[in-house]
Amino acid sequence: MAVTVIDVIGEMTPAWLDDALGLSGPEAVTSADAAPLGTGQMSDSYRVLVTHSDGSVTRLIAKLAATDPTSRATGLMLRAYEKEVRFYQELAPTLGIRTPRVYAAEIDTATGSFVLLLEDLAPAAAGDQLTGCTPRQAHAALAELVELHAPRWGDPTLRDVEWLLGDRGPARDMMIGLLPGLWDGFRERYSERVGDDVRRAGDLVFARLAAFYRDREPATIVHGDYRLDNLLFDPGNGSVAVLDWQTCTVGPGPADAAYFVGAGLLPEVRRVEEAGLFDHYHRGLVAAGVDVTRDECWEAYRRGTWAGLVMAVGASMLVERTERGDDMFMAMASRHACHALDLDAADLLDS
Repeated sequence: MAVTVIDVIGEMTPAWLDDALGLSGPEAVTSADAAPLGTGQMSDSYRVLVTHSDGSVTRLIAKLAATDPTSRATGLMLRAYEKEVRFYQELAPTLGIRTPRVYAAEIDTATGSFVLLLEDLAPAAAGDQLTGCTPRQAHAALAELVELHAPRWGDPTLRDVEWLLGDRGPARDMMIGLLPGLWDGFRERYSERVGDDVRRAGDLVFARLAAFYRDREPATIVHGDYRLDNLLFDPGNGSVAVLDWQTCTVGPGPADAAYFVGAGLLPEVRRVEEAGLFDHYHRGLVAAGVDVTRDECWEAYRRGTWAGLVMAVGASMLVERTERGDDMFMAMASRHACHALDLDAADLLDS
């Protein structure tokens, strides 16, 4: 039975939860208390404490379209909300990567309104993009990333999943036309915080967007925003679960790995740990049956260093502005720019 889509958390009544979760009798919901969760800017997330007729309690995570009109319009324009709902409905069961169990997933693609009810994995907690992570956490995150990339590596049927690709040609043309202006606005808005590395790297990539957006093979399912704020780390065993599938698409897997390493580790730590982390990721792919040489993987990884800077600029200018958001986007831009320049990745934009 389809779930009735709601727009705001206040519409998540006990009766709505009964319908969405298929509950009745002793399991029927008597109350639901929601508290805002996290700092996501494209959607609104809540931890919901659900009390049942028999006195038992269930904890859920609810995710809805952003109430901020700018963020919501962006989510609708980029089909980000549709991607996340469809990922849980169609792709998650075919992959090895750990995600929260989904109890309800529905969307109105015309308005962008959607609802996700997910398992609460507490005490697992999200990483912090501002402070970065340890090499041990990075190893765990890259091992989990193999479980996303390996199962569908080189799978030609992914090109038939319309919502995953989206309106690829028009969407790409739109971003190629839009991003140079956003780069100009980014430099103006954050003029006192944009360092020389960011200016240099930005001038390189935003002048070569057609090459940046060129399809690369072999492709697989990629997360597109694989960073600490979207990962849950279990404090007991260190395992990782992955959230926020609004940017998932088809592309080169190593770009996800570069995106994570470039922003997840402080530059001085990355420079020491990067070779070992990359080899850990590549060995994981090979062990999972992927036919890719280290050199092929490394080239795709180096090319992928540009994605984080493009994301930081585009997202910062297209979603609701917050103080923490500004800090996060500045950290991302600085670390990703430094990463691309450290690995001499400019030549790969045109190759």
